[in-house]
Amino acid sequence: MGGTAVEALRGLLRGEVIGPDDTGYDEARSIYNAMIDRRPAVIARCADTSDVRAALRYARDTGTELAVRGGGHSGGGLCLVDGSLMVDLSGMRWVRVDPAARTALVGGGSQLGDLDHEAHGHGLATPGGIMSTTGVGGLTLGGGHGHLTRAYGLTIDNLLAADVVLADGSVVTASADEHPDLFWALRGGGGNFGIVTAFTFALHPVEDVGLAVTLWEPEHIGAVLRWYREFLPAADTDLNGFFATLVVAPGPPFPEEIHGKRMCGVVWCHTGATDEEALAKAFAVVSEPAPPAFHFHTPVPYPAIQSMFDDLIPKGLQWYWRGDFFDEITEGAMDVHRTFLERMPTELSTMHLYPVDGAAHRPGPTDTAWAYRDAVWSGVIAGIGAEPADAEPVHRWAVDYWEALHPHSMGGAYVNFLGADEGRDRVRATYRGHYDRLADVKRTYDPDNVFRHTQNIVPADR
Repeated sequence: MGGTAVEALRGLLRGEVIGPDDTGYDEARSIYNAMIDRRPAVIARCADTSDVRAALRYARDTGTELAVRGGGHSGGGLCLVDGSLMVDLSGMRWVRVDPAARTALVGGGSQLGDLDHEAHGHGLATPGGIMSTTGVGGLTLGGGHGHLTRAYGLTIDNLLAADVVLADGSVVTASADEHPDLFWALRGGGGNFGIVTAFTFALHPVEDVGLAVTLWEPEHIGAVLRWYREFLPAADTDLNGFFATLVVAPGPPFPEEIHGKRMCGVVWCHTGATDEEALAKAFAVVSEPAPPAFHFHTPVPYPAIQSMFDDLIPKGLQWYWRGDFFDEITEGAMDVHRTFLERMPTELSTMHLYPVDGAAHRPGPTDTAWAYRDAVWSGVIAGIGAEPADAEPVHRWAVDYWEALHPHSMGGAYVNFLGADEGRDRVRATYRGHYDRLADVKRTYDPDNVFRHTQNIVPADR
């Protein structure tokens, strides 16, 4: 696609069209993961649904590969493709809350912080993620879990409708009543079926939450995990806590004597205990497995817990991640976690186990494309480095860790935690018996596989 073609596309869109020769091209093509360095032929920063339709039509008419960027948080960089026309939705960042109906209408390029901020003004929230810079679109289409999952389910469990530009350029609204097959597929099937320009979510009363962080020395990891695997699934669903292995970051709230130390810990969110007395009572239990090296708790506004990691892991780092679902934490898995905590290659690398039980277990196993309603944890191994030289060691650590841990898993992973290089068998494993149904929906809505730069579900044979 040369300069003439870029000019032709500019004549079709209200939003900005950016080519390789334009000032700002390198910034426009950059994404959260700096390990991904690719050069689209042109970037269409769409201002509205009509722009999306025009860009899609242009890509099809010219035979140009198409990629779609929402928040740009894709760990595998699926939104960034050499020689492609990138449909960039970042110009469509807006949120409209209806406090009476407890719903939010959210533009397809919005970030979680946009939704959290606007909903919080009305004392409301919906489950999703642990970072405010995550794109609403990618997180939702993959399923979406976060601090509120045990209380209010997955993000897709709170999705009421989606406005979708299909591969043929038509626009539909998918919901329980309209295009229900598409609505089923969108709830966990990733970006395979169209470009979502707006989401409608149900909201819940959430204002302040109890934030707590508990850290233990590495030698206690077995005792902590044995306690955690029993305690949290039995706890009230207003308590959420993800387990992590990490290197303690310098700075508050951590005391200087533990800065830079390897630890295991839990980051807690409590929607029921939101004052000092209630929090002290709720978290008295953290000394049961072993004396903590550090514990901190405080009430915070919900958007504060959602943004607490933003500065620690900003855009521009080297990332490689892989994940799996788990229905138990085995003794063998504990040994793996202990081993790879000791081998952690950088101060930013980490492993998280996110709870996906509680309210996330209420929908039936076939109600949405999310195929692991029986999972208790969604795990991710994230090798993260600050410098390009870190890319190889964090990649190697994450792969080795995953290969050692995978035999203790359920076999598939949260689709947003798949590495871009894992192959079609891993995508199939992610969707279990849902894959063939998803392939049928794909054949209906995208028979030519236009939206293939995804964790791709191939259209079923006719």
